[in-house]
Amino acid sequence: MVLNYDIITLEQATELQNQLCQKLSGLTLSKEITTIAGADISHNKNENTVYAGIVVLSYPGLELVSYALAKAETTFPYIPGFLGFREVPALLKAWELLPVKPDVTVLDGQGITHPRRMGIASHFGVLTDTMTIGCAKNKLYGTLEKDLEEKKFSTVLLYNRVQEEIGYVLRTKNKTAPVFISPGNHVSVPDSLEIMKNCVRTHRIPEPTRLAHEYVNLFRTGKLVPGYHRCDTQQTLW
Repeated sequence: MVLNYDIITLEQATELQNQLCQKLSGLTLSKEITTIAGADISHNKNENTVYAGIVVLSYPGLELVSYALAKAETTFPYIPGFLGFREVPALLKAWELLPVKPDVTVLDGQGITHPRRMGIASHFGVLTDTMTIGCAKNKLYGTLEKDLEEKKFSTVLLYNRVQEEIGYVLRTKNKTAPVFISPGNHVSVPDSLEIMKNCVRTHRIPEPTRLAHEYVNLFRTGKLVPGYHRCDTQQTLW
């Protein structure tokens, strides 16, 4: 799948998000998950090259199975609410390198916690017709039902303007800034939280997107090469 959003206007991008939103589903989990992926991108300041990485982990063991790295060029600007138009084309190039697709993919960004329910996790999920979850470091959209407690695994629901449940705020470490979890596609709000809680280890960022971030930055700095790579599940880079 080859996409180029460089010539699209914001008005056209908004309309496309509204169209893609009609294809979203929030299914309750019906199959066992055995693999989970993390997807992230990196770039150098003031450059148009986007470096994309997808790491595939076993689930729930979270051992590294494989990873795919690819790069693409884009001139679409970084605009909150339109992240998918800048990053999804590069991520799709990495996705196509995976011979076996993961059961669920976690993206560094929003899912349906977005004014048009079309954060990057939803955008990617609709285009690939796969199960995706958004795990964002900051809140873009939604209202908290109450204040979040400071202890690890505290959660608070996020609601949209019509009081629908659209995601969760999740504390992954005591007295540490939370992350924002939401369904992307083909997964329910409660299941997205349960899956992500199982991905929390000792860091603030859950393992799928934390490892994707590590690998894509190694790729951007020339320490890893593009392509698909199988891993020794006992091997680590640090």
